[in-house]
Amino acid sequence: MHLSGADVRLGSIITTVGGCTIITGGDPFQSLVRSIMYQQLAGAAADAIHARFMALYRNRFPSPTKLAATPDERLRSVGLSGRKTEYMKGFAAEVSKGRLDLASLAAMEDERVIEQLTTVRGIGRWTAEMFLIFCLGRPDVLPVGDLGLQRAIQKTYGLRKLPAPEKIEKIALPWRPYRSIATWYMWKSLEKFKAIG
Repeated sequence: MHLSGADVRLGSIITTVGGCTIITGGDPFQSLVRSIMYQQLAGAAADAIHARFMALYRNRFPSPTKLAATPDERLRSVGLSGRKTEYMKGFAAEVSKGRLDLASLAAMEDERVIEQLTTVRGIGRWTAEMFLIFCLGRPDVLPVGDLGLQRAIQKTYGLRKLPAPEKIEKIALPWRPYRSIATWYMWKSLEKFKAIG
């Protein structure tokens, strides 16, 4: 495997973790709504909100038009903040009115996808990068602003503090063109460190 040969420390993580089981694909609208919903929340809390959100629509994910038309108070009742309610409905309105064509994203270069998505309030670079990795299955995305990746690199490379974006870019140079996969292994390495500690 390219990554194991390109970086000895990453190769050690790959040996420990085993085969990459990253899951990609899915509906772009659903993926982005979930990303907005899960921002800055611990997994269990976000999962509970997501379950209550789905129950509002009888466990069928709402269309962009239906979500945009859902009263704010109904969305707030499942535990969504006012800001996330605003972001999700705003995003749904952009899609339902045709101002954001999600179907066209798959044919675009990574940076163009990020550019398109970050025009929507509530979707920042990190969310767009997660979309590229997990929904579009892009192999060479490096989310330098991701705290998990920063922590993993700090531990793996014995750095005194969290690395700056430029440092991450430099360390990740040998990972190209598979930086998404390397990032996934870095996230998995945090579980390994946790188990050891």
